[in-house]
Amino acid sequence: MNKPLSIESAIIRFAGFMVLTSLTLTIWVHPNFIWFTAFIGANMFQSSFTGFCPAASVFRMLGFKDAANCQDNAS
Repeated sequence: MNKPLSIESAIIRFAGFMVLTSLTLTIWVHPNFIWFTAFIGANMFQSSFTGFCPAASVFRMLGFKDAANCQDNAS
């Protein structure tokens, strides 16, 4: 039984992927990609205070649902 991926889970996966990607670019492409990692971290930090996450807006436009809506639809 597959349950749909919620926005919250998708954002955590996307943030983790972006951090790993930026660190990989920093190591193997150019050291200045560390600023990309810093930007991602700063965005995650501000999102924890403001509740505003640009990625969440994009995921909503793509049709992802909030965790509460995913659980309602799964049953």
